[in-house]
Amino acid sequence: MMISRFFSGKKTDPVSPEQSAPLDTESQPAPERAGIFARMKQAVTRTRESLATRLDDVLAMTRTVDQAALDNLEAALLTSDLGLATTTAILDELRDRARHQDIAGGAELRTLLKAQITTILQAPAIPVPDPESPPKVLFLVGVNGTGKTTSSGKLAAWHRAQGRSVLLCAADTFRAAAIEQLDVWATRSGVEMIRTRQGGDPSAVLYDSVAAAKTRNIDLLVVDTAGRLHTKGGLMDELDKMRRTAARLVPGAPHEVLLVMDATTGQNGLQQARLFAQSAGVTGILLTKLDGTAKGGIAVAIARELNLPVRFVGVGEQIGDLLEFDPAAFVDSLLGE
Repeated sequence: MMISRFFSGKKTDPVSPEQSAPLDTESQPAPERAGIFARMKQAVTRTRESLATRLDDVLAMTRTVDQAALDNLEAALLTSDLGLATTTAILDELRDRARHQDIAGGAELRTLLKAQITTILQAPAIPVPDPESPPKVLFLVGVNGTGKTTSSGKLAAWHRAQGRSVLLCAADTFRAAAIEQLDVWATRSGVEMIRTRQGGDPSAVLYDSVAAAKTRNIDLLVVDTAGRLHTKGGLMDELDKMRRTAARLVPGAPHEVLLVMDATTGQNGLQQARLFAQSAGVTGILLTKLDGTAKGGIAVAIARELNLPVRFVGVGEQIGDLLEFDPAAFVDSLLGE
């Protein structure tokens, strides 16, 4: 069985584990060393500064929480991109609490707000099954420009740091240079990669990748798929074909489908993500560029409005700048411990 394919006229075999470049953990801050709270706090600095300034103004003037205070809080939440539906749901609960039981002041309001947001983030509970035997198959899907290929490499490095063996599948055969880009990230991550030529059949390279993962007893196969819109019937059919191929080769596959979303698009990307999630069997969100926006509240809107858990967040350009999402750390980073 052929497990590597021709690319640019040259046969390219996957790099062996012995030849793989070592994962550089010294030049980038790792979550284990810096602490997830510290790194999350750094990532959401712009959101925290925007939200905290407004929130602190509300809390400083609030001895007993009244309608005016809640109206001011509403403006602060909307500015941070929680969205109208999510903000309204939060404020409705706070108003109900205020009607039946006084909210003593700013400190209690902050505590209640943190509890509500944490509950929203923790609510989507989609179990990720582990196969009876490896490999576990993970698809990354989404529209172009969200950072799918970069996230594939970072995700491979993250799992490798957890002690898992990882194989990358370059199934984005549509976009020019996508395969070369993933090759660079495979080298940085110190993992193997299976490829085909640009314009090749994604399901064929997926087939070869699963075969290789089985032969080598790989724990996790990460599949970088082509960027597509939910409205592009041909591309969605291609993704369905890949899903059927994976399920035929590994029971239950794909075991996880992560929709890659760009945090900087905020509410503008939410409706598109909603429709995409419905058509692609998405089980969770990988939110990129969280450090590049003052509207990190989109993570809360995603959890409530898409009913999907945020699994990972991208917080920078380096290979170690991918964090497993921790709702409590995220809320503490935004609103204070």
